[in-house]
Amino acid sequence: MAEQGKIAMVGTPCHMIAAAKMEKYSDYLGASPVDIKIGLFCMENFSYSYMKKLLEKHNVNMKDVTECRVEKGYAWFFLKDNDVLKIPLDEAKTCARKNCNICMDFSSELSDVSVGSVGSPEGWSTVIIRSDKGLNLLKDAEENNYIKTKPLSESGLKILENLSKKKKKENRREINKREKVARPVLYRRPMFDEDFKEEVSKCQFKDLKGDVIDIGACVLCGACYYACPESIISIEDRKPQLRGKCPEGCNLCYVACPRTYITDDILSKENDKKAIGDYIKIVSAKAPMIHGQDGGVVTALLNYALSKKLVDKAVVVDSGLEPWKPEAKLTDNIAEVLSASGTKYAACPVFKSLKNREEI
Repeated sequence: MAEQGKIAMVGTPCHMIAAAKMEKYSDYLGASPVDIKIGLFCMENFSYSYMKKLLEKHNVNMKDVTECRVEKGYAWFFLKDNDVLKIPLDEAKTCARKNCNICMDFSSELSDVSVGSVGSPEGWSTVIIRSDKGLNLLKDAEENNYIKTKPLSESGLKILENLSKKKKKENRREINKREKVARPVLYRRPMFDEDFKEEVSKCQFKDLKGDVIDIGACVLCGACYYACPESIISIEDRKPQLRGKCPEGCNLCYVACPRTYITDDILSKENDKKAIGDYIKIVSAKAPMIHGQDGGVVTALLNYALSKKLVDKAVVVDSGLEPWKPEAKLTDNIAEVLSASGTKYAACPVFKSLKNREEI
């Protein structure tokens, strides 16, 4: 792989787990280019094909949807003709991907900064600062007028904590249910660093397929694709596929996957007892100069990081050739960052954008 400068990545909790694993296991995978991790609040992602069929059932074409939001018990679809379709969340959840049912993280607990709308007034985002790097990013962005902040209300914090607890409680039940029928949920099993190397030493793509992909735990993040030194893993519309033979002793796809074993020092099981994980501070924020979803905070932070050369490029997710079918791109173009704003609610292999990248 080519040498790479610093990158800011925006993604869901599972993307943040993969990025954290890549940083921790750099002796296996090589130095990670991801320097700033901006995580999104996420209850679940939806299957693109199932969501398309659901909309067709309501006589709506995907290409007519300009914005999608999940809030207040509904999936809201804003249409080109200024009409709005709202679908009860219980109905929309029939489109949720199976891997989301074993995720114990609502608020991207392994990011530097977590951002979402829950808990803040309309037009504002809730921002959870989790690292010194995230704290400096937010502070400097505010001092340079990219964003403005105010304290998060006690009632807003309570709403955020309750929703996160709800996800943890419901998905813990699903994990226990799967474990009872011998479908292992490896990333939730206690694993200490000294045991990790021995446990994964002989695990190759066939083991990743059996332990993660075939049992509905794959998050389609693209970490296996990115980590493969032979470039024999492909991810097209569905599951990762092997297009060659793994060389003897190579286990990098298995190490990088966020749904295989994770050592306790990365993701402690004590986190299950904390509603929103560890953090330094929480605020409500908005970007005065950007008209974006939930205050445009993510876009403003990326713009600040690129403009001030804190990072060389950013990974963003934009609609691809088909409407609302997200594709990741690596860019230093602020116009492309603006174009990619807004939640897509569908799985996207974000790490594919880091493969075979040019020098920057």
